[in-house]
Amino acid sequence: MATQRVERRLAAILAADVAGYSRLIGSDEEDTLARLKAHRRELIDPKIGEHRGRIVKTTGDGILIEFPSVVEAVSCAVAVQQAMAERNAGTSQDRRIAFRIGVNLGDIIVEDGDIHGDGVNIAARLEGIAEPGGVCISEDAFRQVRGKVEAEFDDLGEKSLKNIASPLRVYRVRPASAADPPAITLALPDKPSLAVLPFQNLSGDPEQDYFADGMVEEIITALSRVRWLLVIARNSSFTYKGRAVDVKQVGRELGVRYVLEGSVRKSANRVRITAQLIEAETGTHVWAERYDRSLDDIFALQDEIALSAVGAIEPTLRDAEIERVKRKRPDNLGAYDLVLRALPHAYAAMPEDARIARPLLEHALALEPDYGLAHGYLALCYEIVFARGGHDPEIAAAAVRHARAAIAHGRDDATALALGGFTIALVEHDRPAAIEAFETALALSPSCSIACILGSVAMGWSGEAERALEWGERALRLSPFDRLSYSAYQALALGHFMNRRYEEAANAARRAAQGNPGFSIMHMLLAASLAAQGRVAEANAAAARVLALQPNFAIERHCAGFAVPAVLAVPLVEACRAAGLP
Repeated sequence: MATQRVERRLAAILAADVAGYSRLIGSDEEDTLARLKAHRRELIDPKIGEHRGRIVKTTGDGILIEFPSVVEAVSCAVAVQQAMAERNAGTSQDRRIAFRIGVNLGDIIVEDGDIHGDGVNIAARLEGIAEPGGVCISEDAFRQVRGKVEAEFDDLGEKSLKNIASPLRVYRVRPASAADPPAITLALPDKPSLAVLPFQNLSGDPEQDYFADGMVEEIITALSRVRWLLVIARNSSFTYKGRAVDVKQVGRELGVRYVLEGSVRKSANRVRITAQLIEAETGTHVWAERYDRSLDDIFALQDEIALSAVGAIEPTLRDAEIERVKRKRPDNLGAYDLVLRALPHAYAAMPEDARIARPLLEHALALEPDYGLAHGYLALCYEIVFARGGHDPEIAAAAVRHARAAIAHGRDDATALALGGFTIALVEHDRPAAIEAFETALALSPSCSIACILGSVAMGWSGEAERALEWGERALRLSPFDRLSYSAYQALALGHFMNRRYEEAANAARRAAQGNPGFSIMHMLLAASLAAQGRVAEANAAAARVLALQPNFAIERHCAGFAVPAVLAVPLVEACRAAGLP
């Protein structure tokens, strides 16, 4: 039986996107698009041609380019960033368009003019960790350009990149003798704002990273319950993990007035935590403390740190406000440990990851049956398997059972409420109860990004276009670097599709697919949005990707499983059929 030979080759790949694109579009869409087109026409496309690059594809604010050599790719990247700095010189900080660029040398698969493979994936991940106006390259690329390009290279050490099996050594590229590239600045909000950076793990044991990360997540959650305080979500502040950062830069990039940083040293049954609160604009230390405690007292310790930070920001905070920072915790540290270990798999939104997380969460519930957060993440895991594994009624029943338990036992936990509300909206179809859960979650924690993100998706599939758009945009503003932002873009795609703004729907669907390329539903929304515009060939390609990821996908079954109302189901089914989906 004949087999078609796959075309492979070694190539230099450049991936780039616009930092803060959603913020710029939200501020002035027409102006941003016009300026971006001008940059492409007058600078970027000519530079690509000058360095013999081939544009493989563009994705809204992103671009993927193949070069014949790494020297050409890096030279092009440096030239573009230098020119962009000059073009931005007369533009206010909040209107500047700044690109992030990643370059890699790797093996690629060529298919119908497109390119795939780890070589491309690594370039995209390098782009994601580059600073606005900056360039990051892999070690393989660095070996090829060292001494051949007029630039300086900063060794950033080994980095763990999303969906890349092994850590990679990364280098930052700067023009020779140039200062660091200018950063995007977010305006400060009207109320006090705070970012909690990842605490350093000083235990000497990489396995304890999850403990330090969990400590920070609990502090963020506690602080977020204060209504007047805007706390940047974990997934945005954690983009600084493993990086030597300047708190002034963090303040500018995240739009916060204060930064909380610290370290954790764990030994046997003891833990030492240091924390300091810094005013970002001046670098002044507002408050610092060290805690030596037994791990048996871990939850009280987290409350104490959160209370101290809040007290330093606003000394006149009323006792009632301080009490609201406290929250019920499970008494068993083992259950807490298990939930922390399950979180990365639950957030991946992949059935295979969900099946890894489920036994960890079930073990946590065996130790602590009333642990609302464990019920919530377990409900999410069952929903993932239900939605993409054939709509099994037994899986649906398990999802609803744990969702209801999350709401019942997590009345003071915004994340548990959001997870429960999301599952009962999509699987049980009890939209009023879901809305109540989301609204309660945001009343407890106005900065709870997962409530905004999951709420926006639930609104979208419930046929509420305007609320889906409002909640999705709110989620992206609250947590600009959130790794779950692809779900907010899913909600935007649904909202625009229902409003017959098919081009905007397609753009949002592309961003969603970029954020989670293995999620078939994002590609389905792209196929439908393209088909609704009459772009049949592109729609067919997106539809083929859906079936490659989820061979059992059928649009009517999907709509029936989620009880999608006719206002969305009818045009969506029609568009999917036009795209070639079953």
